Amino acid sequence: MSLYYEILKRINKEGDWNMIVVDGVVGVGKSSLMKIIAKEGYVSFEEPVVDNPILPKFYYDRQRYSFPLQVFFLNKRFKHIKEASQVPNAVMDRSIYGDVIFAKMLCDKGEMSVEEFELYKELLENMLEHVRAPKLMIYLEVSVDEAIRRIKKRGRDYEQVVERAYWEKLNNEYREYFDNYHISPILKINVDGLDFENNEKDREYVMNLVNSKLAEIEEK
Repeated sequence: MSLYYEILKRINKEGDWNMIVVDGVVGVGKSSLMKIIAKEGYVSFEEPVVDNPILPKFYYDRQRYSFPLQVFFLNKRFKHIKEASQVPNAVMDRSIYGDVIFAKMLCDKGEMSVEEFELYKELLENMLEHVRAPKLMIYLEVSVDEAIRRIKKRGRDYEQVVERAYWEKLNNEYREYFDNYHISPILKINVDGLDFENNEKDREYVMNLVNSKLAEIEEK
């Protein structure tokens, strides 16, 4: 059975939290969609990237900084989701649910030791026992070429030094994770060729998908 499936089993089964989570690879448009959904009456909880002192260092020396980076994210995401669970309607840009994707990938590549990964998993599993599933998970699918194009356009210096193989591996891990995702309703949206941040027609298309899925959930 997949590691991802086993990790997700740790999540508290006593109902869900009234929140939407937007997930996907780097540069796919998670923050943009979160902000669009927030305009529908949701409170947004943005991923803690801007104030992360470890992230820029990580991209230049992944073996040295992979474990402290993952612990930093894990701690922040646990704090974020606890805060989000206290509001009536929350929307999150990434979350603790998929945090293991990056850690597993780093361990597979030898950039995080097996011992570090085992410690990380223990921390994650302890936290997930206090976490409930979201109302809806939105997975933004994208091709590697399109993801790289968006990353280059965004222009963060530390992301530009990353080799293509890293983005390919990350995309594959995300697809495997969401093939094993089973804790809540999920909406998969392929965003190749879409610009919902700047194009009103694309924005309406995506939001129609989101609202239709939410209506379907409410009917059950």
